[in-house]
Amino acid sequence: ELPLSLAACTNQPDMVDYLMNNKYQQADAKLTDSQGNTVLHTLVVVADNSKENTEFITDIYDLILKNNAQLHPKVKLEDIENNKGLTPLKLAAKTGKLGLFSHILKREFQEHHTKHLSRKFTEWVYGPVHSSLYDLASIDSFEKNSVLEILTYGTDIPNRHEMLETEPLSRLLDEKWKRFGSKMFLFNFLGYVVYLVVFTAVAYNKKNGAPPFPIEDDWMDYLYVSGQGLITLANIYFFFIAIVEMKRKRPKMETLLVDGYYEILFFSQGLMFMVSAGLYLWGQPAYLGFLVLVLALSWVNVLYYSRGYKNMGIYSVMIQKMILSDILRFLFVYVVFLFGFSAAVVSLLIEPPAKNKTITKGRLYAVLSADEECVKPSFRSIDYTILQLFKFTIGMGDMEFTQEYQYGAVFYLLLIFYIILTYILLLNMLIALMNRTVEKLTMETTSIWKLQRAGTILDMEKRLPCCLKMRLRSGVEINLGTALGDDRRRCFRVEEVNWNKWNTNLTKINEDPDFTACIVYSTSSFFEAEAGLDKGRESTTIGAAIAIFCTDCQLQMWL
Repeated sequence: ELPLSLAACTNQPDMVDYLMNNKYQQADAKLTDSQGNTVLHTLVVVADNSKENTEFITDIYDLILKNNAQLHPKVKLEDIENNKGLTPLKLAAKTGKLGLFSHILKREFQEHHTKHLSRKFTEWVYGPVHSSLYDLASIDSFEKNSVLEILTYGTDIPNRHEMLETEPLSRLLDEKWKRFGSKMFLFNFLGYVVYLVVFTAVAYNKKNGAPPFPIEDDWMDYLYVSGQGLITLANIYFFFIAIVEMKRKRPKMETLLVDGYYEILFFSQGLMFMVSAGLYLWGQPAYLGFLVLVLALSWVNVLYYSRGYKNMGIYSVMIQKMILSDILRFLFVYVVFLFGFSAAVVSLLIEPPAKNKTITKGRLYAVLSADEECVKPSFRSIDYTILQLFKFTIGMGDMEFTQEYQYGAVFYLLLIFYIILTYILLLNMLIALMNRTVEKLTMETTSIWKLQRAGTILDMEKRLPCCLKMRLRSGVEINLGTALGDDRRRCFRVEEVNWNKWNTNLTKINEDPDFTACIVYSTSSFFEAEAGLDKGRESTTIGAAIAIFCTDCQLQMWL
């Protein structure tokens, strides 16, 4: 809709310069179209992550920033939001434009008059070691609708695994985990263990009879009721927290593994417990069936806390992936075969009249009096047939009771086909698929685990009180002293080692070759740290001192 946007998106840098520097009527880069998008938003929209496209998009993007800085030095073009409340950086995150997103985060200009346009500032460099400061504006989850929140909760964002591993996001999440996430997560885990112990004790010491049970004046009864109250409050909490999380993440079927797996399990756990509690108060003995299901699911949900440890978290992701893909498909086909062959067997076999009958109808097993004989259950019972065919699947079937039945040959033919299709074909296919899944997910599971942990970190950060959230905020306030003058920003320090460029920065360091060992620390003049903030971190720990020995023009370095 705008001439400047058209020229920029069609890769016409000369026309962009002409429009923005026209002495008669300059094109205003702040103008927006009907969607509220500036020219920078439009460039994000047309980016497609290909190498050629990313190169020209980033070049035009930087060109527009520089031209606008010359014309309007104090205008922050990248802070303009469109109608959806997204800046160009947030729009790149929302739409999965990995190449442009990474460029914006790591953009650094060396010229003094354009340095304020940078989001990355090199503090010092020595050989392969780089210490950089990244601008946290719009990135840190301390702000609302931040880039971290968009990537973590955006279920339909492509490339979000790779985008979360881009610096400084990866180090920022690690720092949050070490500062408060790991401690809060451990506390939550210990609380869940206490819940499990109490729940198991209450379920094991259940009372017999018709509920609800009266409370007797006994300390054991008081403990029992207290345990019931505790597990009731815990499951109500799990139920509503799961609803809140699913409403926020809105998981889809294709992203269920990452965004809604445990939320659905905790929701089911809380829902079944409330059904059990309702049946208990209504006086129905069936409450016990739901209660034991909740107990089993509660123990399964312990795997949620495996994401706090990398190796266990990756293992848990593999289990989730197999359940939601390989095992679900196997169970669907297997249930079709199981019920189909069970129905055929029940319809086929004609049983001779029994000499005696059991006293209870509809049951496989019953207690008989002394003068009665037991009659074995037969394939004429659909539930018993399903059980026996399942036992054939795992190699535990018994065929002795079919000898007196008619049409035995057809029965054996059905049984052979069933065993071939299930025991030989389906089970071996399941094993092959699971092996393939493990090989395929070796790298993907690590990214999924990091994304799950990122969601856990942000969830815990939201539960922090405002005073603690401010105190535990990442980064430091720094006056960059750029061309804007007093340019204060919240920055996050990242130290990296890149051996591919170790020899390109040696000329930046002034040193005395007569020294046998030295530690070189160089800080740019425009960095002034706030007093009392982050003291001592400037002499950063890079693992060990960088020692240099110069003897007969030989250089040895170690970390």
